[in-house]
Amino acid sequence: MASAAARTPTVMIDPRTRRQIVVAVMLGLFLAALDQTIVGTALPRIVTDLHGNDIYTWAFTAYLLTATISGPIYGKLSDLFGRRPVLLFAVAVFLVGSLLAGFSREMWQLVGFRALQGLGAGALFPIALAVIGDLFEPAERGKYQGFVGAVFGLSSLIGPAIGGVITDTIGWQWVFFVNLPIGAIVFAVIWRTLPSVRPSATAPRIDYLGASVLVAALVPILVGLTNKQAGSWSDPAVGGLIAIGLVIAAVFVWIEARAADPIVPIALFRNRSFTISVIAMFMASMAFFAPVVFLPRWFQVVGGASATQSGYQILALLGGLIVSAILSGQIVARTGRYKPLALGAPVILAIGLFLLSNLRADTPLPLLWSWMFVTGVGVGPTFAIFTLVVQSAVPPRQIGTATSSLTLFQQVGGSVGLAAAGTVFGSRLAEELPRQLAASSLPRQVIDLLTSSGGSALSRLTGVGDLGQAILASAPAEARAQLTPFVPDIVAAIHRAFSLATASTFVFGIAAALVAVVMVAFLREVPMAVSSPSNGQAASERGTHAERIAEPGE
Repeated sequence: MASAAARTPTVMIDPRTRRQIVVAVMLGLFLAALDQTIVGTALPRIVTDLHGNDIYTWAFTAYLLTATISGPIYGKLSDLFGRRPVLLFAVAVFLVGSLLAGFSREMWQLVGFRALQGLGAGALFPIALAVIGDLFEPAERGKYQGFVGAVFGLSSLIGPAIGGVITDTIGWQWVFFVNLPIGAIVFAVIWRTLPSVRPSATAPRIDYLGASVLVAALVPILVGLTNKQAGSWSDPAVGGLIAIGLVIAAVFVWIEARAADPIVPIALFRNRSFTISVIAMFMASMAFFAPVVFLPRWFQVVGGASATQSGYQILALLGGLIVSAILSGQIVARTGRYKPLALGAPVILAIGLFLLSNLRADTPLPLLWSWMFVTGVGVGPTFAIFTLVVQSAVPPRQIGTATSSLTLFQQVGGSVGLAAAGTVFGSRLAEELPRQLAASSLPRQVIDLLTSSGGSALSRLTGVGDLGQAILASAPAEARAQLTPFVPDIVAAIHRAFSLATASTFVFGIAAALVAVVMVAFLREVPMAVSSPSNGQAASERGTHAERIAEPGE
């Protein structure tokens, strides 16, 4: 584990100012996570106004791409130049991107400005966590990182609901403009309160080659995983891009192993605690993102909910996440122990996903909500515990780099999980549709009519609102009268097939969560000093003897 130096906060300031900084970075984190999902329910209106249906998915992809690839670079820069200048720059870029996105008049403009937004957002999550690591001792970090995890989960899950409300009331442009006043507050508080630890006297060396090759590796991998939603693994735009990215990633590892001051120090992976935490976070993210994406779709297709309503329906998942994230931080702060939580969280996640794998078209909502709550309880601690372990395992000068590397693997793990879950979902749906239609006692000629294209036509219909009307509209005109009496049975069969396909995505998540359990079993725990009021007071008093810190205005 880290030396004693890593166990004390690197920035010593009074408690009131620390609280202001924590609130500011959490607000910034809230905005960055919110903008990952808030656009979803606004996109239909945006596409109508900007006439960009052919590239609409890039409104998501551009943001996630630039946010993901810039995170490790921001983390390293914050270690070299201090958190404050990097964080202020990132917030400013995010706000400029938000403003321009709201003024977009063409779809390509929106995509470009979303990429600019993501370029700013890429710093907000890892550096928010790094700031917590700077301000607090390890036991106290757990408490505050629990709140960070709750904020991240809250903003990610309520984004679709907020986006729907804003779009329906004051217009989709305000999905972006709403960031401006909150972001301005974040910028002002950080400018006024967050001190800058002066870098060492040695001139910082920036690994330009490593940063460039890292971007070159991540872009094709992330684009390929995104394309998987509409293609197969054998497509050049999917498997081909991923293969190219992996080859470049191997080159990146070779370069970083020889760099004087690498963007991602390969030596970090020789640290057992760091490596285990990164792998566990990667696997937990793979497991968690399937219910976040596929449950709202189930509520829309099978439950008949609107996009906004489906966001409210997963509040049970959010509730479990928030409760467990906050409680886990408090437990670490009071006991100094983290391994039982790190081990128990993926176990509970696997149990929750096992329960969700029993999802059927007629599953009672209260029962489904209880399953979602259990799943959320298993997710919450991962956001706090593994960050805490990583920050305690490295020296203070590498906290930003280590934290951003952890969040990188979290993002990529989610992308891999969604691509794999999407493959499982599509395959199972194609299998179940003909099977469920055959089990519905429909006339043979009706089944042949519906499955003449291998069920692919019906698969495309599972994303529309009124399935009955969509089935009739997609059928040949001469066959509509024949189909009309059987529409209710056809819809019921689609609901059953869709439910079974959705449930199958959670089975994949169970395996990922269990891998996380195995990895954490090998984690060596070093108990932390228990947080107490006296500890906090002592930390504040030590501030007068701490290393030289530049005042915010300097």
